[in-house]
Amino acid sequence: MTALHRTGLYVPGDRPDRFLSAEESGADLVVFDLEDAVAPTAKSMARDAVVDWLRDGRRGTAAVQVRVNAGDDADLRAVSALAPDIGIRLPKVESVVDLDRVGALAPGRPLIALLESARGVVNAPAIAEHPAVVALALGESDLRSEVGGGEPVITHARLSMLYAARAAGLPAPMASVYPALRDLEGLADDTRRAAALGLFGRMAAHPIQLPVIAEVFAPAVEDVVWAREVVAALRGGGVATLSSGEMVDPAMRGRAERILRAAEPGS
Repeated sequence: MTALHRTGLYVPGDRPDRFLSAEESGADLVVFDLEDAVAPTAKSMARDAVVDWLRDGRRGTAAVQVRVNAGDDADLRAVSALAPDIGIRLPKVESVVDLDRVGALAPGRPLIALLESARGVVNAPAIAEHPAVVALALGESDLRSEVGGGEPVITHARLSMLYAARAAGLPAPMASVYPALRDLEGLADDTRRAAALGLFGRMAAHPIQLPVIAEVFAPAVEDVVWAREVVAALRGGGVATLSSGEMVDPAMRGRAERILRAAEPGS
């Protein structure tokens, strides 16, 4: 299974002066952005800057992805020449046809499919089953613009994405960027809502958001203690009783293992 990332940070591809600080921010995942964060006139320069940075091996411990522009063959060819573990964050995915096209231009590259339209959300199950896809993500701002409505629309999309991902054996998706950068209380509230729905981790647009996100997704000490005891108690199979008197059975193992994975460094 693809590693869980608690925190992710976008860095604009046309701001190479920020690349090092992004990689040293403590984020588990850094996404070099060639799409929304870059003006149309700076796309080519941004692509060259990102490729030069990543090709020179100046990478920290964070996982790395590049968000390309939809339908941009030059972006795909450029990323396909980089280290094989660098993922392509593909925007505006609406069908497996979009993924097949990318696979032909960047074969073997792990794809993170961004669902940003009603069609993308409706087709999430088929998209998640594509062999090149390692994770799903939601473009909430684009989706709000197309569909309209309020919080229930996003909740439905988050849950649709989650079920599609888990049914395909993919990790729980990360939540999208919270756009009000300085509203840390609002960020915490919305991140807790995303976590309650089953999402894990969140992308950020500014390093100031990272500690808030990390705190929400860090398992509580008592949950980790519970999970360790559950895993130990169920090693022999069947039903067991914890020191607290709680009865547990194999149906609870998955939850316990997820808590322990979330508690691992870098998750």
